[in-house]
Amino acid sequence: MLIPVLLAGGSGSRLWPLSRKLHPKQFLRLTDERSLLENTVMRVMRAPDVGPVLAIGGEDHRFIIAEHLRRMGQDGARILLEPVGRNTAPAAAVAALEVAARHGPDTLMMLCPSDHVITDVQAFADAVAIAAAAAEPGVMVTFGIRAERPETGYGYIKVGAARGEGAFDLERFVEKPDLATAQAYVADGGYFWNGGMFVFRAQTLLDELAQHAPQMLAACRAAHAGAAEDGQFLRLQAEAFSACPEDSIDYAVMEKTRGAVVVPLDCGWDDVGSWTYLNTLGESDQDGNVAQGDVLFEGARNTWVRAQNRLVAAIGTQDLVIVETKDAVLVSDAAQVQQVKAIVKQLETQQRQEAMLHPRVYRPWGSYEGVDDGARHQVKRIVVQPGAKLSLQMHHHRAEHWIVVKGTARVTRGDETFLLGEDESTYIPIGTTHRLENPGTIPLELIEVQTGSYLGEDDIVRFEDDYGRNKT
Repeated sequence: MLIPVLLAGGSGSRLWPLSRKLHPKQFLRLTDERSLLENTVMRVMRAPDVGPVLAIGGEDHRFIIAEHLRRMGQDGARILLEPVGRNTAPAAAVAALEVAARHGPDTLMMLCPSDHVITDVQAFADAVAIAAAAAEPGVMVTFGIRAERPETGYGYIKVGAARGEGAFDLERFVEKPDLATAQAYVADGGYFWNGGMFVFRAQTLLDELAQHAPQMLAACRAAHAGAAEDGQFLRLQAEAFSACPEDSIDYAVMEKTRGAVVVPLDCGWDDVGSWTYLNTLGESDQDGNVAQGDVLFEGARNTWVRAQNRLVAAIGTQDLVIVETKDAVLVSDAAQVQQVKAIVKQLETQQRQEAMLHPRVYRPWGSYEGVDDGARHQVKRIVVQPGAKLSLQMHHHRAEHWIVVKGTARVTRGDETFLLGEDESTYIPIGTTHRLENPGTIPLELIEVQTGSYLGEDDIVRFEDDYGRNKT
């Protein structure tokens, strides 16, 4: 059996303003109607003899991860929660400990990011089968992505002699090269991009870490042993995991192990590391312009525009990337689009919410989106998923008016419980205990008008909550 281990952490700052710290790129629908994480689940489940998915992510993303896995039929998937990010080696270590404990130490596991694009799913599944066979004797296996172009943003893998069908010796890892070196690698044919995907037995990785990174392994063992169960979530012990050295699996293990194997992979792979990649997905007009959304061009050349919410008109522009969201607009020279990370850093320094949140905020029960706000009022559009319910709660400083626009709401207000249909409304006075539920089979949509002296999200006292959130 092969256990897919999906790395679902990370902030995805290079795709700002669409990607935000609390809703990064792995949860975005960038290439089709599924998120990158959902597409990752779809293709790993195509691998032979695959077992239940194991995902690793941060506490802030736990319910988003669970919802995306649920949508792909992985309702009970195990989710490990990292208190802090410590790069891929510690993530792989705690995953191996979990796989060994649940399925046995000799179980194969596949470690892969959840924010990449692979267009040829069958080629991917075939390569995984080859990698699983190569890893059976206790060998660390990685995938070498066919280098389609000279790329200075990726690390490379140099392959050696053939080792069985479809596999080769791993000769060495190579750091990100300059352009001339990258061109030489592509011409050589023996160099592949490092896509950050691996197959190995759980015990094989633990043995390698014991030899090459014993301090890391000890911290991960302590974090896993002290982890707290919370339904499908396993919260790693915070103090132990925070003390773990930070390192990638490449540096911690793969560059030091002996006898590692590379399986070449030609599957339409990309790490979606910038807006430049998405520019290649759309059809361009006669002037090289690509539009997604409501876009008009006049005298523009080689301009890529993604409009999320409103009309964007580009006049006389050339070699630009323009991304419009409800609360931010990015305009960048196409050659400088990687510098968007510097803008995100500025936003973080200024503690601006545009670095953290979208106007649409996701919760375990659904989402809410700000529509209007003023000194003593705030209007939100709330969506509650079928069967979901908000916490039983109370506010000290605000009253709420609810108007149902779609679906059916079950409302608890003080001692009474009642149903509201479309075009019906109710009022929740300040200090009144209340709860909102969706008993139906379609999403419940309503407009909430808040009024009061303070409208912050921290004015919530929770009495009951299905999702284990704090009561205050």
